[in-house]
Amino acid sequence: MVWARRTISLFLFAACASAQTPDVADGGVLNSASFVIGQVVTQGSLVSVFGSNLASTIAQPDSIPLSTSLANVTVTFNNIPAPLSYVSPNLINAQLPWNTLPDGVTQGTATVVVTANGVSSAPKQVPIGPFSPGIYAVNNKAIAINPDGTLALPPGALPPFTSRPAKPGDFMIILGTGLGALDSPLANGTNSRDKLRNVITPPVILVNGMTAPFLFAGISPDFVGVYQVNAIVPSAAGSGDTLPLQFQVGGITSPDTTTMAIAAQ
Repeated sequence: MVWARRTISLFLFAACASAQTPDVADGGVLNSASFVIGQVVTQGSLVSVFGSNLASTIAQPDSIPLSTSLANVTVTFNNIPAPLSYVSPNLINAQLPWNTLPDGVTQGTATVVVTANGVSSAPKQVPIGPFSPGIYAVNNKAIAINPDGTLALPPGALPPFTSRPAKPGDFMIILGTGLGALDSPLANGTNSRDKLRNVITPPVILVNGMTAPFLFAGISPDFVGVYQVNAIVPSAAGSGDTLPLQFQVGGITSPDTTTMAIAAQ
């Protein structure tokens, strides 16, 4: 019996030791595309939560609607469960719920709490605003897609993806987040395959500082929390392999470090 009690005690000690307290970094909830420190995040958009002990493993969902629980991890903003697209010990990607703030309110503060294996983090405050534009990129190379499905980058710039410079006058699909409210509601964690949903406030698309006309700006039909802009490559933008590509809306401009390539005319 003494041996049994000691053995059980060791198991309980090991279980308690493994359930470490999650810690969200101060200012650690950022736009998942731009990662601008100190900038607000926007309801409905994807955010990245940085910290430690946020999860005991790496996990991603395999279906949509996204679940609000993944690998025994949950995240809440103002006590509202957030749909999760990725969890790991130091990073969680989640959708900031559309209803984090009261109806009609687009600016304020949210309290974020991460719970992993039944242990909750200390609450941290997150500033929310109506816009937080960001363009998705890998190593500052924009996810801007040509009509043939290639990326608008120099050839071989981002293996294994095929890429070529965009052509002036062609359209391109730009993926980002944080462009704000839509013209019709959308449930948390879902995509928009049922209908096209446009942003209420049209963004400005800048290519090398030149305004690019666009055909559509709204939520992506396929991805949760991701916005899609179908824009025309402006001839006035010139040519080059590392031309800045930016979104601008509500007085906020995404970083000019995100680049694309345009072929010479």
